[in-house]
Amino acid sequence: MSTQPQSRSRLARTESPASQKRRSNKKEEPGPSTLHSWTKRLLGFEWADLSSWHHFVCLLNRPTDPAALGIFRFLFGLLMALDIPQERGLSQLDHKYLDGLKVCRFPLFNFLEPLPLDWMYLVYTAMLLGALGIMLGCFYRLSCLLFMVPYWYVFLLDKTTWNNHSYLYGLLGFQLLFMNANRYWSIDGLWNPQKRNAHVPLWNYTLLRTQIFIVYFIAGIKKLDADWVEGYSMSSLAHHWLFSPFRLVLSEEMTSLLVVHGGGLMLDLTAGYLLFFDATRPLALVFVSYFHCMNSQLFSIGMFSYTMLATSPLFCYPDWPRHLIAKFPACFQRLLPLSEAPQPSQECVYGGAGQQRLGRGAQKVGLRQKLGAIFTVLYVLEQLFLPYSHFITQGYNNWTNGLYGYSWDMMVHARSHQHVKITYRDGLTGEVGYLNPGVFTQSRRWRDHADMVKQYATCLSQLLHSYNISEPEIYFDIWVSINDRFQQRLFDPHVDIVKAEWSPFQKTTWVKPLLVDLSPWRTKLQEIEDALDNQTEVVFIADFPGLHLENFVSEDLGNTSLHLLKGEVAVEIVSTQKNHTLQEGDKIQLPPGKYHKVFTVSQEPSCYMYMYVNTTEAALEQNFTRLQELREKVQNGTETEPLPPELQPILDSSMENVTQVDPVVEAFLRRQWRMEELQKRRNATLAERFHRFITKKYFVFRRSLLMTWISLRNLLLGRPPLEQLAQEVAYANMQHEEVRTPSSPDTCPPPQSHCCLL
Repeated sequence: MSTQPQSRSRLARTESPASQKRRSNKKEEPGPSTLHSWTKRLLGFEWADLSSWHHFVCLLNRPTDPAALGIFRFLFGLLMALDIPQERGLSQLDHKYLDGLKVCRFPLFNFLEPLPLDWMYLVYTAMLLGALGIMLGCFYRLSCLLFMVPYWYVFLLDKTTWNNHSYLYGLLGFQLLFMNANRYWSIDGLWNPQKRNAHVPLWNYTLLRTQIFIVYFIAGIKKLDADWVEGYSMSSLAHHWLFSPFRLVLSEEMTSLLVVHGGGLMLDLTAGYLLFFDATRPLALVFVSYFHCMNSQLFSIGMFSYTMLATSPLFCYPDWPRHLIAKFPACFQRLLPLSEAPQPSQECVYGGAGQQRLGRGAQKVGLRQKLGAIFTVLYVLEQLFLPYSHFITQGYNNWTNGLYGYSWDMMVHARSHQHVKITYRDGLTGEVGYLNPGVFTQSRRWRDHADMVKQYATCLSQLLHSYNISEPEIYFDIWVSINDRFQQRLFDPHVDIVKAEWSPFQKTTWVKPLLVDLSPWRTKLQEIEDALDNQTEVVFIADFPGLHLENFVSEDLGNTSLHLLKGEVAVEIVSTQKNHTLQEGDKIQLPPGKYHKVFTVSQEPSCYMYMYVNTTEAALEQNFTRLQELREKVQNGTETEPLPPELQPILDSSMENVTQVDPVVEAFLRRQWRMEELQKRRNATLAERFHRFITKKYFVFRRSLLMTWISLRNLLLGRPPLEQLAQEVAYANMQHEEVRTPSSPDTCPPPQSHCCLL
């Protein structure tokens, strides 16, 4: 570590934000200069700094301590390096981009296509090296490019993985490219004395702080939505154990309304302001830290919570790391960032008292400083405009989605899908068939967005040619409930999506409108659900006049009835070709294992509900109860009769050496095993949970590195024989033995490739 000349140190200390604050707090004689001193104390600048473009440029290029920016750069690079193998998908890259895999993809621009698998690993390697370079401040500009270009390529390549925080990472990487974040705690600073511990322009901080303010504040504005304010957007979140302390004094309904929805709204609206001002910053840091720590447990959002935690100190005085490091013993300070005051930089504009201490005139405003100010203004205006640009892209992030990103709509809308049917028709022969929902794709997110449905239909029409289907027509019948409303159609089922028009700049005519007039029914629907017993399930449906729902009742559902709540419908039992007209309040029993159609014949939308009991599941549950009681009786000695061989496994919980297996016993043992494993995880000590977490992450990163090494070797030396390649991939796939809960079989297999509603 080198020490700067004494004159420079004094100047830097004098001009540091903390020193400016101390000087502004000194008692002064009343005079003209004190009229605006409150703005200096409150906002950090005088009104005169905004009086002209020149003064504004000088303000944005004011010398600022680089310490906080350097710490953020390090943390951001570290978090992105951890994010790439996980949420960016490096550990499972071969599953997604396997060469020759026939799959429909959803890029933002249709011309974007993935590279061959080995080259995709090279793209991810460049992104990872860029993140590490950002963290270390090594070849900083090049590292930013290595991270940013592959990141945006991967980001735009797949809209199905889009989310707010992935968008934010790309924006932060873009901003860092133009900043001087390598002026503190960086390898570049060790190589270049002019960069080591040098001032950075104020706009470096202004841009990052404004970006985070926008994320919070606009997310809060978007929550000023009737569904969020009334507590329907995240209604199920209050069940989580994190809200148990609140449920001690509040009901679950009030916890959802006041804590989840009300607390989330107020925090988003106020967090940016509270972080900005000195008086409220300590309280804000506590609340936003608690908020993000909760989110890390509530949602699977990768590094987002930790990235937002890393941005919070940016609102503190930029020299806070120096004060913290100065408190460490001298023996540790050699390993920590510099605690000395920063040196002047050519990137900044100096003036006032600072120029006298330098012994020179004020540095003139140059092209570099003007460009920095222009970039800051244009970027902020663009970020304020994009969340409300849907009048251009003709859509919004609730029901009728246009280009649905860039809006900071965080958890505003909850969706549930009950029925998805894809029908194809041969344009030449007229043959009609059905496709399994999600065939030829690895995502289910396409169901909610018209642009992706159009891409999916186009892809399916091309793939179906290889199955001797000429000029295929594709029809979608997708039913969605948004924020606890009725299940209703999202797309017109009579429109061939292959030939349908879609443009981001025009309204999509084949998207059905949200039935907002039925929103008040949600209270009634909740009352109906609350009145049901534990075995009875209900599905609420709303349909448009002139349309009909074709549905199949599984044989497992032996007690299914349809109740009409509003409008008028005609129910046709397909097997008997009998029609039944229902008026409001009527109901009809539906036969299991049969198809039926529900036609809306009223002039207004119809509302009805299916009530059913899974009789197969109920009978199985009764058998489980009997087996559990029998097991307890044998164990406590009240049952003296020997068990038959097929029931013997319930005692030792093992199927070994059993020749005759009862399916009910086998299902009982599987459930008992799952329950025991769940209880074991709940009762695990902190050390055991930490060990499991570390082990899981180890194998994620291990596979990422090994598969990357295999692919880079393939690019350099060519692919080895398939047998050797298979052995290498098998070694990379090696996992630590851990408990896994087997997935339960689908209890509603759709006959004839339909997806059943119940």
